[in-house]
Amino acid sequence: MIVATAGHIDHGKTLLVRTLTGIDTDRLPEEKARGISIDLGFAHALLEGAALSFVDVPGHERFIRNMLAGVCAIDAAMLVVAADDGVMPQTREHVHILDLLDIERGIAVITKADRVSPERLDAVAEEVGTLLSTTRLAHYSVLPVSAVSGQGLPELRRRLAKLCADMRERAVEGQNFRLAIDRAFSVAGSGTVVTGAVFNGTVAVGDKLVVSPRGTQVRVRAIQAHGKSAERAEAAQRCALNITGADLETVARGDWLLHPGVHAPTRRFDARVTLLVAETEPLAHWTPVHVHLATMDVLGRVAIPNAGRLDPGESAVVQLVLGRAVGALRGDRFVIRDQSARRTLGGGIVLDPFPAPRRRAMAARSAELAILERGSPDVVLRGLLDVSEGGVDLERFARAFNLTPERATRTQDASEAVVLGRDHPVGVSRARHEALQSKVLGALREFHAARPKAAGMEAAALRRALAPAFSTAAFQNVLRDLAERRALTLSNDIARLAHHDATSNPADEELWSKVRGALPASGPFAPTVAELAAALKVKEATLRDFLHRKSRGGEVLRVGADRFYSRAALATLAATAHELARTAPGGQFTAAQFRDAIGGGRSLAIPILEALDKFGVTQRAGDNRRIGKDFVAILGPAAPLPRPTT
Repeated sequence: MIVATAGHIDHGKTLLVRTLTGIDTDRLPEEKARGISIDLGFAHALLEGAALSFVDVPGHERFIRNMLAGVCAIDAAMLVVAADDGVMPQTREHVHILDLLDIERGIAVITKADRVSPERLDAVAEEVGTLLSTTRLAHYSVLPVSAVSGQGLPELRRRLAKLCADMRERAVEGQNFRLAIDRAFSVAGSGTVVTGAVFNGTVAVGDKLVVSPRGTQVRVRAIQAHGKSAERAEAAQRCALNITGADLETVARGDWLLHPGVHAPTRRFDARVTLLVAETEPLAHWTPVHVHLATMDVLGRVAIPNAGRLDPGESAVVQLVLGRAVGALRGDRFVIRDQSARRTLGGGIVLDPFPAPRRRAMAARSAELAILERGSPDVVLRGLLDVSEGGVDLERFARAFNLTPERATRTQDASEAVVLGRDHPVGVSRARHEALQSKVLGALREFHAARPKAAGMEAAALRRALAPAFSTAAFQNVLRDLAERRALTLSNDIARLAHHDATSNPADEELWSKVRGALPASGPFAPTVAELAAALKVKEATLRDFLHRKSRGGEVLRVGADRFYSRAALATLAATAHELARTAPGGQFTAAQFRDAIGGGRSLAIPILEALDKFGVTQRAGDNRRIGKDFVAILGPAAPLPRPTT
């Protein structure tokens, strides 16, 4: 468990940590000379069997930025109030920050208890209780202690150990590793070392990570946790990582060290923000602020819907527009301070770290954001599937929630998502998927009734009419699903009902009977349109129009500029290519080898191979070709041509 101190300057935070752990967290010469903490200090101890890491934060208002970097990933807080001073300005600001970051576990410690009377201790305890009463910290226990006399220290150790025992474990499985860097330095003989709190996941020696947002790729050479070498570290631990691939010019406080799968810098994110009750003025649209998220501090602006405003004590969903790219994921908490960095204004939680750049209908977007405020990924995904008109980008969703591929798959299964596509999968609800398929078939029925001679409807036109919010790739997957069910035929991005034939009229059927008999059933030789028209004694223009319409149904297939092959003939040629690749070294063959195998000239071999390339049956690899998709599923079964005799 990671515990951070909080409280006003000179209230005894550093002495208390030193007494508990035996480690002096003031490491800088200036800190020792001035007797105050300036930067973050770190210590660790085993208390009552509980392994605790301590982050000692500076209490001076000038170093609030450092304090914020120290409390970004803690599990509990130790609010320190001196018995002689009582609640002071930085006590209040630190309490506000802990409240905004939702640090629900903690203890309020009244130090220097040996210096005041029992009556004074009671008065300070009441003052602290009143301060905490209106926050998430209201249940913090209050304990008087003295780091000098030892008063209350055994009980403090016991309570800290109990907090650790009662803590719900942070997610380790199913999430990618993220560490917020709070220190970076160089060690002679070892190189670059970074320290920080592990937000999520695990890391092991040898892992390849990314310094984000820069994108520098590094490898973990060694790990140290609780002052000892370790093979791995995990969430709720502080650790030091010796990394290769980055120097002190490319890594610093404010950066993330994380799994490559969640390296996705963003310059804007949607969030719920709360303005402190103590503020005297509302927060206006486009107000410049400092945004403190994890260990980074970046300037940004608050974009409030409808150019509105946020009154003291109110919360609203807004967008933070940042001056530079940062790492942020759903659920990350942050604090905002005024432009001059003199006071804390409020804070909030990231809802969508990757909002779409295009404008969305306000009602639809509001519904999505409301769902993003719900709990687990399973619950959120199920809700988004119901309201997202264009489906849910599943890669983006998994990245926003920091889900490993295995965890993402379980989430999709739990939400009963229909997954469209593999390269860029989109999820839709089963009801929406079935409804869209029904609409597609209905639209094609209406189209065929109105234009019976048309080969079918363009896929792009169908998408614009029925699902304009869907991406082209996602909609194509809907059509392919229907094609696999043999409900429709999809050819050259033209969709038609499976039973529809654009040439089903007496004149076309008579012409087809002639053409079918004239086209060879196998082999490389097919007449040109002009040659076929002359042989059948029909007008070339009429035949050309007919063959183009027939090709959209897939019964004849265009090869090259001016030839049409029967599906069976092209299947035979595909089988020949497959057999050639099977026996060729490395499974690759040349156009010349294919020419010899089919017994035709190069002027026929090249267009045939290009047609097979288009179907995906063959794939070009430089001057060679290899087999791609199974030709049987595309063209039907066929035997290869017999090998030419010499």
